[in-house]
Amino acid sequence: MALSHDPLWPRAGSWPAFGAAADAVLLGVPTWRTSLSPTGAHATPAAIREALPRYGTALMGPPTRDLNELLRITDAGDIAEPDGPAGEAEVIARVRELSEAAELVVALGGDNSLTYPVALGARATGLITFDAHFDLRDGVSNGSPVRRLVEDTPVASLLPTTRLDPTRVVQIGIADFANSVAYARRAAEWGIRVITLDELRRRGAADVVTEALEVAGAGADPRVHLDIDVDVCDGAVAPGCPASVPGGLQAWELRALTRAVASDPRVVSADIAEVDATADAADARTVRLAALCVLELLTGLALRR
Repeated sequence: MALSHDPLWPRAGSWPAFGAAADAVLLGVPTWRTSLSPTGAHATPAAIREALPRYGTALMGPPTRDLNELLRITDAGDIAEPDGPAGEAEVIARVRELSEAAELVVALGGDNSLTYPVALGARATGLITFDAHFDLRDGVSNGSPVRRLVEDTPVASLLPTTRLDPTRVVQIGIADFANSVAYARRAAEWGIRVITLDELRRRGAADVVTEALEVAGAGADPRVHLDIDVDVCDGAVAPGCPASVPGGLQAWELRALTRAVASDPRVVSADIAEVDATADAADARTVRLAALCVLELLTGLALRR
């Protein structure tokens, strides 16, 4: 269905192609081939771009402001084949290039395996995840990006980087009945800061975000990557996430967390992961939530000014 046109109501999306510089840049990273469950996540970057124009760019404030007036937002297109060693190397190189020209790189996934090359490309020194799962599995899959960032030798040796210090990793939203004791012990042994879904709700978002940024953003020249795994949400609001379960975050909670973390200047990159656009509800509520997370990331960036 064609959207109505109103010259006094600008829509989100349809941002110009990336040029020499920008405040924020989008990059599609449609990973899906190593997913532990069947997925059509490679269709999601295009679906998010299609959903963005359903929303405006006005921030109610006060004062009321327009994101398009506050930020130079661009779109760098997609990595055609981001899976496998060659694809990961391409993602790393492209994110590295974009992060040198933009304050914030937003990667549109794809399954959660994109977190590994995107964080490496952004030269992340700290990691915050919104996720029901640890992603500490062995091997290479959408269940292993955090372990790979901590343990693996970087795939692209021509791009010098170091392994991620696990004591600068914060995982928010880890849920009961969605993990194993073995991986919980691995997280504890490595010194990863785990903030369970229950703890998040007990303490409140503001307190948790403050701690997460202190931990992930510690040290000299901090560069924090934010992984937004939408399956941290309740299955009712994110039916397009294969691993979402009843009782997860509500849409407003994920949006508020995203805006709060993105408002910190130490956050230089983010990814949106685990949305399968081909498995979404008829109203596309999961993809639309992912699109709103893009706008919340941009709002956080604008709030830094």
